Amino acid sequence: MFQQKDVAAGGTGKASSEQGTGAPTNPSSIKDRLLAWCQHVTKGYQHVNVTNFSSSWADGMAFCALVHHYLPNAIDYDSLNPKDRRKNFEIAFKVAEDNGCAPLLEVNDMIEMGNKPDWKCVFTYIQSLYKHFVMMPEAMAARAAAQAGGK
Repeated sequence: MFQQKDVAAGGTGKASSEQGTGAPTNPSSIKDRLLAWCQHVTKGYQHVNVTNFSSSWADGMAFCALVHHYLPNAIDYDSLNPKDRRKNFEIAFKVAEDNGCAPLLEVNDMIEMGNKPDWKCVFTYIQSLYKHFVMMPEAMAARAAAQAGGK
């Protein structure tokens, strides 16, 4: 099942040991695969070029693009401005949290880190978004249905 979800999210669908290396999945390959997923789901979004887990996320646009990819009605992406970092972080983090994602990053922390956020903090948050959006889409669908029924 993970392999099918991985392929749907832009991965190869194979564990690293199945890719001919014979080695178990290592932290570097996990990081590379997560970066590839980020690049896949944010491809085509204006003002987004994900090349790492630090500066690529500094203005909040990549967070907004990633969340918008899975929740397109929750963010008006075209109205965002890369210069309005605080607003971008607030929108992305609030929409993600309102839809069941753990609040692992704080807006003020991202603002204070400037143009070079701590890659480990960003990586950890992106991992949680991946688990939420890709590995547990059933939970998201159930939550969306419950919210639609309550309106």
